[in-house]
Order: sequence, then C-alpha cells, then structure tokens
Amino acid sequence: MTAPERRYVITFGCPDRTGIIARISGFLAEHGGWIVEAAYHTDPDTGWFFTRQVVRADSLPFAAAELRARFGEVAAELSAESSWQVSDTGERRRAVILVSKAGHCLYDLLGRVASGELDVDVAAVIGNHDSLADITRAHGIPFHHVPFPAGDKAAAFEQVRKLVDEHDPHAVVLARFMQILPADLCREWAGRAINIHHSFLPSFIGAKPYHQAHTRGVKLVGATCHYVTADLDAGPIIEQDVIRVDHGDSVEDMVRKGRDIEKVTLARGLRWHLENRVLVHGNRTVVF
Repeated sequence: MTAPERRYVITFGCPDRTGIIARISGFLAEHGGWIVEAAYHTDPDTGWFFTRQVVRADSLPFAAAELRARFGEVAAELSAESSWQVSDTGERRRAVILVSKAGHCLYDLLGRVASGELDVDVAAVIGNHDSLADITRAHGIPFHHVPFPAGDKAAAFEQVRKLVDEHDPHAVVLARFMQILPADLCREWAGRAINIHHSFLPSFIGAKPYHQAHTRGVKLVGATCHYVTADLDAGPIIEQDVIRVDHGDSVEDMVRKGRDIEKVTLARGLRWHLENRVLVHGNRTVVF
C-alpha cells in the first residue's frame, strides 16, 4: 500500500476582516506552499473567521516546527492569539480510551483501527471495570483496570490521570465511560477529551432512559459526540446523528438502535478531531 502524502494542516481563527485569506495564501505562496485543501467560514454572530488549510509538506523548504514559528508571526498579525494550530500528518496520532462495562463503542473503535479505517494508535484502554480487558488485549493493546470505590474517587481519578498523561494522547475517548470527570481533568484535557451520550438527555434523566422514552413514544433515537467540559454533557458538540424508531420497536430494539448510532457518531467525531477538522470557539464548533 502506498503511504499517504505527507501534509501540514493549518487551522486558524481570528476576528474577521478583509485581507485574511490573501495574507494566509500569500504567506504560503511566498514559501512555495502547495495548498491541496482550503475551507473558510465566517460567523456573523461573533464576527469570527475560521479556516483550515492543507499544504503538501514536500512543497515547503522547511519542516513543521519552522512552519509553526513562521506562521506564528502571521497569526499574531491577524490577532489569532491561541486560536491556531499547525499539525503534521506524518506524526502518528495517539488515543487513550476510557471504558466501563458497555463494550459497543470500544469494539467498534478497535475494529476500525485494526482495519485501518481509523488512523490512530490506541496507546491504552483504561476501565473502571475489567469486563473489556480480554477484547482489548486481543488487539495487542494494554488494558488498565482502575477500580472506582464508592464515595471518594479522587485517588482513582489520579491514577487514571497518570496512565493517560504518560502517553500524551491527542484524544482521550470516553467510550461509554460511566464516571464524571472532575473539573481539573476537564481543564487539563480540554479540547482532547471526547464523550458520547444518547439523545434522551435532558428529557429523560436517571435510570432506564430507554424505558422512559419507550413509554413516551419517541420516534427518534440519537447520539451526541462532544468535547468534555465541567458542565456535564454540555461541551462543544462535534457531531450528532439520529435513527428512527416506531411503535413496533421494543425497549430492546431501541437500545440496539441507540448503540448503533452511538458507535457511528463517536467514530465520526473522533476521526474529525484527529484530522484537525474541528475548531472550537466558545461552546460552539466549526467542523470543516
């Protein structure tokens, strides 16, 4: 199989004004940069400009580190502050996955990684139960069991933090991890921690949401993939999708369909994150 062409991806946000596109493209052209993808968006509500530029690495006379340094001057000129990034597709992406007992999202992600459909190295899987240890190790990935005792969970979260941080992952994926991250971890992993939840929140809170939805006669089951923040299930949304249900579906049918849509939505959101397609501004996202 031919290796994919190495590319540099520039993601950028700044206050909107005239001449931004000309300044960015002019900077790249000055150094021989060959743009192979370009996307733009201006948000009229915030007056903020967003772009994603993809450049052939072999068209530039310097590596990614120097591109970052040189582009930093352009970003400062355009008042981008910290709202910009240069990534190198030649650098492997790493992810750590957090799980509990439900395995549908983990099975799906491991299958996509094994088939090459999802281009990421899963450095470790961490579970507060050991139910998914065997499938993880069957894929040649380390599994760490960190029990969460009732009451004070601070020590358990500190152990999870250490296990995650030693891999310095590009993504921390909560694949139906049924523990609420403390605020300090939400801050530390901001823009990297990704969660998935069903669409019944906040309408059907608490135990057995599918039973509640079945009783109510809902016609759609959905899922939301979002970044994790200290506001539970309220972080910037990366992707959402739905699947129809009807009066003939049992609670078990709804659960199965819900798991199906959770798998697809999480995988799609993770892919876009790893490809640097998601730009966060406040509590909203632009996905190119």
